[in-house]
Amino acid sequence: MSVTASARARSTAAWANRLVHWFSRHWLFVISLLFGLYVGLPWLAPIFMKLGWTGAGNVIYLIYSTQCHQLPQRSFFLFGPAPTYSLAQIQAAWVNTSNPVILRQFVGNAEMGWKVAWSDRMVWMYTGVFAAGLAFSIFRPRLKPLSLGGFAALLLPMVIDGGTHMVSDLAGIGHGFRDSNAWLAALTGNVFPTTFYAGDALGSFNAWMRLMTGLLFAVGCVWLLYPEIGRAMDEAAVRIEDKFSRAGLAL
Repeated sequence: MSVTASARARSTAAWANRLVHWFSRHWLFVISLLFGLYVGLPWLAPIFMKLGWTGAGNVIYLIYSTQCHQLPQRSFFLFGPAPTYSLAQIQAAWVNTSNPVILRQFVGNAEMGWKVAWSDRMVWMYTGVFAAGLAFSIFRPRLKPLSLGGFAALLLPMVIDGGTHMVSDLAGIGHGFRDSNAWLAALTGNVFPTTFYAGDALGSFNAWMRLMTGLLFAVGCVWLLYPEIGRAMDEAAVRIEDKFSRAGLAL
């Protein structure tokens, strides 16, 4: 290898190490920025639809349809009279069907507003990860990694809630035991309004469960993974700093 080629290789290696070092010291900012974009895009879909940019809005709906069922009765709406709608309201505005493949195609209209590109559960789960990541930057020095048992305990409520919804939907959307929640009404002696037990609207039992279990999942993921990522990043940064110090190079 020529002297020029060798110098070029050393320069490239130094540049790559500086890049890795910068990322290892700023990984939380980078991940938070990228995750913020990821959780923000579904909210742009209804904004684009409201502005008449239907092509851009439909692209976002299409992309996020690969990650979420996008059922409208379990989603938030923007620019309408209500933030959520019941299955009956969706059926009246769209198609009188319980077929989830058809229901999920409803993105809204000028009268009802436009659907966020993923469901309320996904909103709470992934916005929760973003928010917990920001909180991690504050509590990181005092936070010990979460054990696998602790993570399982935080994950279990969502597994139960999501699993029972899945089983319930086998009876048909709108006809399962998690749609009426008659079992809960019987357990609680009907102390709450009917709107709390039935359906998925904001303020209902189902909506509260998706909120709480989604946030528990988010906290568990960040608490389990971020301390380990931080430890690995710190070790990588120290190795590079030591390497540059021994070589008499500045970072």
